[in-house]
Amino acid sequence: MSQPALIIHGGAGAREGSHTTYASYAQSLRRILASAWQTLSAGDAREAVLTAVRALEDDPIFNAGLGSRLQRDGTARMSAALMDGDNGSFSGVINIERVRHPIDVADALHAERHRVLAGAHASRYARDAGLADFDPVTPHRRAEHEQQLAGEHGTVGAVALDGEGRIWAGTSTGGVGFEIPGRVSDSATVAGTYADGGVGVSCTGIGEHIVDHAGAARIATRVIDGLDLEAAIQRTLDEADARSFEYGLIALDRGGLALAGSTHGVTTLWAARDSHGSRDFVDASA
Repeated sequence: MSQPALIIHGGAGAREGSHTTYASYAQSLRRILASAWQTLSAGDAREAVLTAVRALEDDPIFNAGLGSRLQRDGTARMSAALMDGDNGSFSGVINIERVRHPIDVADALHAERHRVLAGAHASRYARDAGLADFDPVTPHRRAEHEQQLAGEHGTVGAVALDGEGRIWAGTSTGGVGFEIPGRVSDSATVAGTYADGGVGVSCTGIGEHIVDHAGAARIATRVIDGLDLEAAIQRTLDEADARSFEYGLIALDRGGLALAGSTHGVTTLWAARDSHGSRDFVDASA
């Protein structure tokens, strides 16, 4: 039996904007962590990740699901991914429109032969799967768009390990705001979301930097090759800093250790529960 562990993130808050406070982020993350931990205690890693990401998508202070940013043409297009570390299978949606929980569409695709869909085809798949039409745009995000405000990143994610040793990772994003319509982020790629039998990772930050660095898969490969999780994260972030990349991440390993990390100038908003107890981001004054 494994020691269950769970870690979640709400993006890179130092660059999310001024519409909320670090105290609000922490309050939401702690509430969502507690709910997902109950699911993990009674169920498995997949359900815990889905519970956490759905709740993060439902909280408009985060940029995913409800409250997603709008692309340049005024449309909210969202992306999400889910990966099963037990068998190494990945599923995801890219630039899906008008759904409440993009992570649920990624989950539905897990049972399909073709497991990554994009754009209108992803939206049509959601309707065919019985997921209701839902407008995720909030007045705050509409006002941002009218002011032509663009961000750099905004993501939520979760990684869980259950008592049977299964690791799942999930990530969801509403994009950066005022980007070229159809822009693809890292979230629904293995650069941003990755899990195998030994580790799970979810990234947040400038998507192009994460893709260029293959952040999540790079950390997992280092763990496979023998580095412990802390060393794998540190080496990867040192390399990222050397290239002036800006991103953060959460990760946990098969031993039940949950960790978060960031490059210089980025604050990753996270909360975790493992053998060390419950804790959350410590650099909120950044």
